Amino acid sequence: MSKSTKQSPHTVLQRLVLPADADFDTLPLYAESGVALPGPEKQTTQLEEGPKRSASDNVVHPDLILGRRTMTVPAGTRISFATYFNAFPASYWRRWTSVEKVTLRVSVKGTADVIVYRSSARGDQHRIAKETVANGVAEFALGLSNFGDGGWYWFDVIAGQEDAEVHSAEWSTAQEIVDAGRISIGITTFNRPEDCVLLLRSLASDSEVLDVIDKVFVVDQGTQKVEDDADFAAASAALGSKLEVIHQPNLGGSGGFSRAMYETAYEVGSKYVLLLDDDALVEPEGILRAVAFADLARTPTIVGGHMLNMHMKATLHAFGERVNRYRFWWGSDPHTVSSHNFAEYPLRSTRWLHRRSDVDYNGWWMCLIPTSVVREIGLSLPIFIKWDDAEYALRARDYGYPTVSLPGAAVWHVNWADKDDAIDWQAYHHARNRILAALLHSPYPRGGKVVWESFQIQVKHALAMQYSAAELRLWALQDILEGPGHLHRTIKTKLPEIRAYRATQDDALVQKDPQAFPATKRAKPPKRGQDPTEPKGIVGRYAGALAGLVRQVRTVRDTSQIHPEARVPAMDAKWRMLSQFDSAIVSTADGSGASWYKRDRRRFNDIIRRSLSTHEQLTQRWAELAEEYREAAPDFTDPKAWQQTWGTSDDS
Repeated sequence: MSKSTKQSPHTVLQRLVLPADADFDTLPLYAESGVALPGPEKQTTQLEEGPKRSASDNVVHPDLILGRRTMTVPAGTRISFATYFNAFPASYWRRWTSVEKVTLRVSVKGTADVIVYRSSARGDQHRIAKETVANGVAEFALGLSNFGDGGWYWFDVIAGQEDAEVHSAEWSTAQEIVDAGRISIGITTFNRPEDCVLLLRSLASDSEVLDVIDKVFVVDQGTQKVEDDADFAAASAALGSKLEVIHQPNLGGSGGFSRAMYETAYEVGSKYVLLLDDDALVEPEGILRAVAFADLARTPTIVGGHMLNMHMKATLHAFGERVNRYRFWWGSDPHTVSSHNFAEYPLRSTRWLHRRSDVDYNGWWMCLIPTSVVREIGLSLPIFIKWDDAEYALRARDYGYPTVSLPGAAVWHVNWADKDDAIDWQAYHHARNRILAALLHSPYPRGGKVVWESFQIQVKHALAMQYSAAELRLWALQDILEGPGHLHRTIKTKLPEIRAYRATQDDALVQKDPQAFPATKRAKPPKRGQDPTEPKGIVGRYAGALAGLVRQVRTVRDTSQIHPEARVPAMDAKWRMLSQFDSAIVSTADGSGASWYKRDRRRFNDIIRRSLSTHEQLTQRWAELAEEYREAAPDFTDPKAWQQTWGTSDDS
């Protein structure tokens, strides 16, 4: 530790950052005041998060923020940077990179105490060092050897009798990067020109991010062109020759991101390709952190950014994500809690956040991939949407390349709860691509539990009167049974077929007008005057399932086809609820409309019969199909195959 302001050559790993617009909703991610106590050492409930704080606790006033890296600390008060964007995730650097020591430098105007803390994987907090600085720089040499399973570093600043200012702070290493990486950014967009241009403007606003960018590829697959947005010209001028817009048919996320991978790896030659969703809002500082992390990783590593909730900006979607190989289903790391709100449960108070989360994959809302990996393992599966990101990371792991979800690198994105992707046109892709990924990577005979769960989902859709979703899932399984030849051949044509089919289905027709449907009416009043509710507990769920099945053999009440029996909000539209009605108006997840579900005995029986037959075929042929898809995978992920699909090859 030293008060000297003389700095030796160093590589910056992470810098203090503050919200550009002093957004009150995002402030808990950047800084907080006062002292926060750790949660209980022994968990009494599922992943006990510690004491929940009120809206007024530990809040930093936006007026204290003077710039992206500068902040006022009022006289006699404490500001803590033990936050998502400003604490240093030491255990991740310890586990995945060659960095062994870091140096923290904090520049202060005025007089203040700078106190450094560290945490253990259990969330215990330790005060490491203290420096009183007056119009200078506090410097701390910090080791990473004790961060084997988790833990963070952070610092607090306490002002003296007068206001002080934190002018800047950075975490660095004396280790030099031999081959400093540059990136090309790939953005796939479809009819979101305004969102896409907002993202471009955000990238262009940070000069240090621009310095590491070779190209920004916007792969535009829509009919509403990004160039037609009123603000595109300004964004284009700011990015200059770095921006390239590519127009191609709608091939979904896998087609758009594969194009960006190809252009980066084979045309531009950047060290990394960074994939970003077109409707994401990025914290630009996270891009620099991801690049530095990848540059210092022991082996080529996929570095992902977390997803924060666009509508609840201090809420993290998932801290780490895994694929259960037996079920072949994605989900949060079991040692973490989904939808974690930092405004209510800050880092210092939440013990589970201090344990390192080692992931299987990272979503492509923000994901940095070394182009050396792209050239070795190929491009994305040609599957339009869903499972492309998870499968790619699993494939990379098979080649020895890990994925890391890096805290402090993130985007804001719309939460999945606001989407109906399991029952809309994406139902086909959910079903097919999950099975395809399992065929390629499952270590279990017949895919473990995946086929059985697929059949269960079919039954649930049928009980819920979601016949179109069940039908699309059958299409998906039939295509799987056909073999890998359908993947590139149908990627352009399948969505139009799906949309044409859904346009004829009651449960898929969304009406925007709340008055578009007849008034609700029941042939009989509800039992004991109580409206139906979703069954509770295991016994209730089994009883509800049995009652739903019994209902299917009964004649559909005539009145239910003229008047819906109920209106069911999207959050209640589970199969155990919907199976109690012969018809219902069901809201969409985003609240923009509703559809009229109607029970049909003939369709239910037909779907169950065909589902049984299809899943039986899938089980019997699993080993054969797995071998066929695995042998063909290098061909359908090869850039030459993709070039033919894009229409850019000489043979096209």
